[in-house]
Amino acid sequence: MKKALALLMVAMAAWTMTDCSQNKQGRKADGPSAQHAKGGRGQAMEGQSRAVKPGDGKVNELTTADFKKKIMDYEKHPDEWVFEGDRPVIIDFYATWCRPCKMTAPVVEELANDYRGTIDFYKVDIDQEQELAAAFGIQSIPTFLFIPAKGTPTLQMGAMQKADFEKVIQSVILK
Repeated sequence: MKKALALLMVAMAAWTMTDCSQNKQGRKADGPSAQHAKGGRGQAMEGQSRAVKPGDGKVNELTTADFKKKIMDYEKHPDEWVFEGDRPVIIDFYATWCRPCKMTAPVVEELANDYRGTIDFYKVDIDQEQELAAAFGIQSIPTFLFIPAKGTPTLQMGAMQKADFEKVIQSVILK
C-alpha cells in the first residue's frame, strides 16, 4: 500500500511539472513566432500599454512594451543588463491555466502588499507576451525574475512558499 501511494505521488508530481511546462495546446511555446492565445477580460494584449502604479502594493500586469520601458530594453542592450527602474522588481511569469501559478499568486500578492513602496511586483502572462517569455527562455512556470536595483537579476523556477520568497528577497534584492 505504501509503495502504491508513493508511486501515485511521484506520478502526480511529474504530471504537475509537465502540465505547467507546456502551453494549453500541449506544445512547448515556440517563442515570439508562436500563435498568441486570445486575450480575455482584463488582460493586456501585446503592444498595448496599461497605466500601472509601481510599488502600490499590487501585482500589475506587464506587457513586452512596458517591460522595455520600465525594466530593460533587451533589443537596445542585447548583451548586457541595463536596468531602467529605480526600485527592485519581482516579475512572475505565469499562465492562467497553470495550477502551481494559481497557488502561488496569493503569496505574490501578499508580498507585494508587504513590500509596498520598496519592491515593484509585476506578472507576465506567457501566452499573451510570448516575445518577453522567449527573451528570458521561460519554458517552465511559474518562473520568477528577481531584479535588484543594482546588480544581476536572478531567475527562480517553480512554485515557492512565502518563506522561500523572503530568503531570495533578502539575498538577491535587499542585500
